[in-house]
Amino acid sequence: MKQQYLEAGVIVGTHGVRGEVKVDPWADGPAFLTRFSTCYLGGKPVAVESARVHKSQVLLKLRGVDDLPAAAALRGAVVKVDRNAAAAGEGRVFVADLIGLPVFAEDREIGKVAEVLSLPANDVYVVRGEREYLIPAVSEFLEEVDVDAGVVRVRLLEGMASDEN
Repeated sequence: MKQQYLEAGVIVGTHGVRGEVKVDPWADGPAFLTRFSTCYLGGKPVAVESARVHKSQVLLKLRGVDDLPAAAALRGAVVKVDRNAAAAGEGRVFVADLIGLPVFAEDREIGKVAEVLSLPANDVYVVRGEREYLIPAVSEFLEEVDVDAGVVRVRLLEGMASDEN
């Protein structure tokens, strides 16, 4: 089932004394988080007064967080965004929608998507079942990714299982 609110990062610290928080983004890049006027902390909406990229992080100024102690109290909070405001784009899916989907190779289920590793060359799906598979998220190996139908179909090659040499 698709979640309405998607995890987009975690607050890792503060910036300055006026209540800005540093967020480590979990999306394609830090710029993704600068697009939102509202984020969700602990299930509650919080207005974003300003957002900017700083190195590999995002600095957020949230309404009602106006000083260093208030910002420090948010450390460790997961920042979520509304799916309707996020728009994955044509041919793209959210990682949150992939986690838990069954993965099939030649009409047999080999496991479920347990994790998606974001690596420099491409993403890699970690599929866990009786064995663990590391499957590059590229067209040579992904035959079908249908989040609405709840299925991923892959083409396996020798060596993709983590216990194969």
